Amino acid sequence: MTSPTRIPVTGRDGTTIATYRWEPAGSPRAIVQLTHGMGEHLLRYQHLAETLTAAGFLVQGQDHRGHGATMAGEPGHIGAAGWTALVDDIDVLVQRAHDEHPDLPLVLFGHSMGSFAAQQYVLDHSADITALVLSGTAAIDLLEPALDLDAPIDLSGFNAPFAPARTDYDWLSRDEAQVDAYIADELCGFGLDAEAGKAMFHAARALADPARLAGIRRDLPVYIAVGDMDPVNGQLALSSALVQRLEAAGLTDVTSVVYPQARHEILNETNRAEVEADLLAWLDRVVPR
Repeated sequence: MTSPTRIPVTGRDGTTIATYRWEPAGSPRAIVQLTHGMGEHLLRYQHLAETLTAAGFLVQGQDHRGHGATMAGEPGHIGAAGWTALVDDIDVLVQRAHDEHPDLPLVLFGHSMGSFAAQQYVLDHSADITALVLSGTAAIDLLEPALDLDAPIDLSGFNAPFAPARTDYDWLSRDEAQVDAYIADELCGFGLDAEAGKAMFHAARALADPARLAGIRRDLPVYIAVGDMDPVNGQLALSSALVQRLEAAGLTDVTSVVYPQARHEILNETNRAEVEADLLAWLDRVVPR
């Protein structure tokens, strides 16, 4: 088991950001920066980090504001300014990695809310990363009409398609043990406060602007992996829309992978080995040894 180390990182507003790094056994071939989802934390990605370090990658990432060891107050309460800062924290880690390892490629991996932040980040920073991976993702602006932006985000609402369900979080995975571990984890299961959620969705409107999308460098490799039973992507309608937008913007290397019957957390699904193997095969192409 490869254990992470904590590294000292401070956001540009002075906030201490809990950040972790997993080192490969030898010299790293590239960096994978993980950006986790809403109502969870980075240490849930231990299995993926072990898979990646075994393949020679240095893995790093942070607990977002309002999450995990970065939390300072009520879970998920970061306010409107917190969303902008959360996206900026991605760049703080990216630039630190480039300073420490200027010759290494860097792949940004975002899951769920982390994928929404990564989509926003890449509008202005596609030149700062080598490739982009998005899992459990969607064209987030298309989710906005279905939500009350004046209310806090309630993650259990995504469970409706699975009623009657064993738990409020069956929408995450078919693997009951993974769902039970999520429920038992006191650092999981919450949404964002109303102001932060509103800021996230308002910022996401830029992701539907062809002029903004045209600013992404066209040769950026993008890997989009989702389950076709993930309620976040609306039976693939919202993830397909994302793929179509990127291709319409002129991106020439967009890969879309759909896992039949898989739910939201494909990295914690019953076919996790397949998901990780497919990701490694793609990484071997875009950042070869």
